[in-house]
Amino acid sequence: MKRNTITLVALLAVLLVIAYLVMQRSGERSTSGAGALLVHIDSVAVDRLEIQSPKSRLVLEKRGVDWYMKEPIDYRADQTAVANLIHDAKTLEIKSVVSNKPGKFPVFQVDTISGTRFTVYEKGSKAAELIIGKVGGAYTDLYVRKLSSDDVNAVDPPISYQMNRAAKDWRDKTIITTAKESIKEIKYQYGDTTFTLAYKDSVWVVGNNTVKTEDVNGVLSTLSNFQADDFIDSTISPAPKISALISYAGNQLRFSYLKPQNKYAVQSSNSPQWFVVENWKTNSILKRKKDFVKTGK
Repeated sequence: MKRNTITLVALLAVLLVIAYLVMQRSGERSTSGAGALLVHIDSVAVDRLEIQSPKSRLVLEKRGVDWYMKEPIDYRADQTAVANLIHDAKTLEIKSVVSNKPGKFPVFQVDTISGTRFTVYEKGSKAAELIIGKVGGAYTDLYVRKLSSDDVNAVDPPISYQMNRAAKDWRDKTIITTAKESIKEIKYQYGDTTFTLAYKDSVWVVGNNTVKTEDVNGVLSTLSNFQADDFIDSTISPAPKISALISYAGNQLRFSYLKPQNKYAVQSSNSPQWFVVENWKTNSILKRKKDFVKTGK
C-alpha cells in the first residue's frame, strides 16, 4: 500500500509539472477548426495584392491577363511568383488555434506593428486581410491571424517565404525570350572583331569550320530564355562602354563589363532597361570563335 501511495504521489507531481509548463506557454493550443481553410479565395477573381511589412510595401495588380508590380516601382511582375503566392494563400489550412488573447499578439508577431499585413482583393474589393506573423521554433508552423479575428492560427509556413521576398524578386527578370528553333544565326562582335555562327545544311558552322554541337546547344538554351539577376534603375553615367554585342533572331544584346562587381550590365534591343547578369552566366554565351571551332579529328 505504501509503495502504491508513493507511485501515485510521484505521478501527481509529474502531472503538476506538465500542467505548469503548459500554462507557461505563449498560447493555448486548440484543435478547434483544424483542417479548415483559413480564408476562401477565388484565384480567378483576384486582381490586387498588397504586402505591408514593418519595413516595406509591395503592391501587385492585374492588368488584363498579366500581373504588374505597382509599388515600389511600376514593372511587369514575375507571373509564376504571383501565381504561387495566390495558390499558397488560398490553400492556407488551419492546423490549430494557438491563442485568442490580444495581449499575446506581439508574441506571435501577429499584431499590426510587428506583423506583415497581407491583403487580397477580388474584383476591386477586399476579399481577405491577414496578419502574417513569425515562424514557430520548429519551423513547422507559421502564425497567422485574420485582421477581423482574435484567433492566432498555426498554418504551414511556405507563404512566409513569399512575404519576405525582396522587391526585385517579384519583378520579371526576362531580358529576351525567343523560340530556340528560330535561332539560325548568331553574330558576335567584340570591338572590331566579328564572327557569325550559322546553321547550314543541318549543321552549325563558323565560316568553313564545323562547330562543337554541345557548345552551340548551351548557347542556344541561354539565348532563347535569357534571364537577369538584378536591375539597374538609375541612369548609368557616363554611358556604359559596350564590350560585346550578340545579334540573333531579330534581337540584339549589349554587354558592358562592370569591373568592380565582376558582373555585366546587359541591355536588349527590345527595352531601354539595363539588367545585371552574373559573370558565370554571361561567360556561358560570350565565347570567342576559337571556343566553337573543332580541333583535331
